[in-house]
Amino acid sequence: MLRFLPFLLIIGYGFVVWHFSARRLARELDERSTPLNDPALTPMLLQLALALGHNRLPVFVYEVAPINGLAAPDGRVFLTRGFLNAFKAGEVSADELASVIAHELGHVSLGHSRRRMIDFNGQNALRVILSGILGRILPGIGVWLAQVLTSALAARLSRRDEFEADEFATALMIKAGFGTAPQVRLFEKLPALTGGTGSVPAWLMSHPETGARIAAIRKNEARWSAAED
Repeated sequence: MLRFLPFLLIIGYGFVVWHFSARRLARELDERSTPLNDPALTPMLLQLALALGHNRLPVFVYEVAPINGLAAPDGRVFLTRGFLNAFKAGEVSADELASVIAHELGHVSLGHSRRRMIDFNGQNALRVILSGILGRILPGIGVWLAQVLTSALAARLSRRDEFEADEFATALMIKAGFGTAPQVRLFEKLPALTGGTGSVPAWLMSHPETGARIAAIRKNEARWSAAED
């Protein structure tokens, strides 16, 4: 039993960190966000809500400058102030913002938001274990290799979630009457809006490559259209 004690301690530590991370994130979002009440976006929000069988959606503005969307573990969806500023500047349209909200709703509906926090702490535990094992087998590079392996695993899981949320968003955008064109247009704009991905290797990227995401959207749309004929 004692030989498993280090692993049990790591698991317990991960659970404690997850609990406090979730509380810290909720507090941060509470302090730096307000409900999205822009009259110019109200029709779009209602259109999405009705497609889901609701009267309203839990969409908030997160007061940070980067252009991004966020799905919180408690079910709330956030657009950053940077995204709203881009909308007001005419760089993105209301239906393109609808695709962002639909994507984040996908993360919520599919349970990604909660699972990611659990996965993050599980990956930290795995990193500690691998560092200990590989550090002994490969002195000097073992710890670095453990970091690379766990980062690659985290990126792969994240890319899978992104494709799933994209698929949910495509279905919702079609059902709401927006179609997939706004979703594709936004992906085409994102590299310029956000500065791109730089020189990060593809297997370490947390989000899929833009072209692959657009191809998946079009493939899903074609498959569903064929099924309806």
